Amino acid sequence: MSGQALSRPIATSALAVGRGVRSLWLLALLLVVWEVAARMVGSLFVPPVSQIFGAFVDTWLSASPSSLFLSSQFRADVLPSLVRLGLGYGAATVLGVGLGILIGVWRPAGAFFNPLIRLGMSVPVTALLPIAIVLFGITSGMNVFLIALGCLWPILINTYDGVRGIDRTVVTAARSLRLTRRRYFLRVLLPGASPAIFAGMRISIGIALVLMVISELYAATAGLGFYIVSQQRLFQFPQLWSAIVLLALLGILFNAIFALVERVLLRWHRNVRPDSAESH
Repeated sequence: MSGQALSRPIATSALAVGRGVRSLWLLALLLVVWEVAARMVGSLFVPPVSQIFGAFVDTWLSASPSSLFLSSQFRADVLPSLVRLGLGYGAATVLGVGLGILIGVWRPAGAFFNPLIRLGMSVPVTALLPIAIVLFGITSGMNVFLIALGCLWPILINTYDGVRGIDRTVVTAARSLRLTRRRYFLRVLLPGASPAIFAGMRISIGIALVLMVISELYAATAGLGFYIVSQQRLFQFPQLWSAIVLLALLGILFNAIFALVERVLLRWHRNVRPDSAESH
């Protein structure tokens, strides 16, 4: 048994490494094709990968080691975007989890707010950009508002579904044990709904990045979206593509960090699923 238990994670790690190597080979092939095709076509709008890489280093990583190689351009445009992203995503998480638990536990509230929630989900957040500009002006508050509003709905709905999806047998057993509200919340409700909550939060990471860029494209004086528009107007397309690459790397980094946090906090959930699958 101990040998099997030891070989299982080794086999899983080997499969993960194999998938990673295959993905890197595919990425390398695509980059080579891009480089060759861009040099053959000679398009101003799609420069070769080598030019994009050079512009990426010069634009974002050209500072001294004491500054972690982060250039003044990085501090001027990336840091404001990250602050807006963090504030909007944090506000959406707090409101979404809190309201989702409330309407999930209190059925009258769920019945009352359900039509409003469905209506809010049906409205594209980007369509509210002109109204947000009128209300907040061209300020960071407008960007934070749009990011928070767009991320709110997936977190709220997943939290609500997670609370409503807790096994009724578990709820009945908790009531029979006469747990206090605090112990019920910490020991039953929050752990039972946490997989769905984390799923909503993970979906919202991509939404937050998209809304961060869109809001900065049209109404900002600094940020990655503002930088992309300014470089497009100046016909500096290698710099424009370098900002797009940076956005992709930020998205990969945020998802990797979130996956690590989720793996640590929901270790019990990952350990339970194979047993439950084998029992069926």
